[in-house]
Amino acid sequence: MRTALHGITSFHSNLLTDIRLAHEAGFDDMEIFYPKLARYLACGGAIDTVRGMVRDAGMGISHVSALDHIERHDATGRAALMEEAVKITREAHDLGARTVMVLPRKGADHLPESALMDVMVQNIASIAAIGGDWGVRYMIELPAFTRFRTLTQAKEVIARVGAPNVGVVVDFWHFHGSGAVPADLDSLDPARIFGVHFCDGRLPRPGEAWDETVLRDCMPGEGEIDLAGWCDAVRRSGYVGPWSVELISPALWECDPAFLLPRLQGVLRDHMTTG
Repeated sequence: MRTALHGITSFHSNLLTDIRLAHEAGFDDMEIFYPKLARYLACGGAIDTVRGMVRDAGMGISHVSALDHIERHDATGRAALMEEAVKITREAHDLGARTVMVLPRKGADHLPESALMDVMVQNIASIAAIGGDWGVRYMIELPAFTRFRTLTQAKEVIARVGAPNVGVVVDFWHFHGSGAVPADLDSLDPARIFGVHFCDGRLPRPGEAWDETVLRDCMPGEGEIDLAGWCDAVRRSGYVGPWSVELISPALWECDPAFLLPRLQGVLRDHMTTG
């Protein structure tokens, strides 16, 4: 099993530093945090440089995360979404990354359930068609704070789209926040698991906002999530791809990543192998 560093984990580090630190910490792969890649390219950086650095470090690029706000459904917003989908897909292909994460937000939460699902099916089908031209897959994240949040909804979208390059990322915090339990993975085709986000946190208390920087502000193992149960469910599924450690913690972001990342790598490997 392979470990990956999600670039949001080292939030204040730039992309090239992420590559060096991930290598030094013993990670096998990079899940590139797309804002870092976009910033690097906007400042004159080259994809070939990134790919070469990752290759020279003996690592791979497992995912690019993420194509954001995939719920856009008005004509202008949807046109912009498709332009962004082409751009990130081409960049992922050129980086040698097999998978792009697609991320819905709350922009369609006001719609009736059937209309919300139609938007997701239409948009994800169009995105999947783009990826078909480039050999790129898409994993759907299910944000716990939106109305498109359940594994049942994701399975419906996958079935209705009918494309082999659409799957899900098993994000422990989002799944926990949506009310899912580890046994729910038993009903998911393992071929549709395109990634794992190993993370921890808690649910909001009554009256508390869904603020990830508050609710996820801890080391893995210090939150309320059944990490052992989720790790066991992933292993039981037969998933063999990389597991990404994802940390959204303003306090821990202020730590020296040269010391933090090896610690996270150790926690991740311990849970991957023993739960």
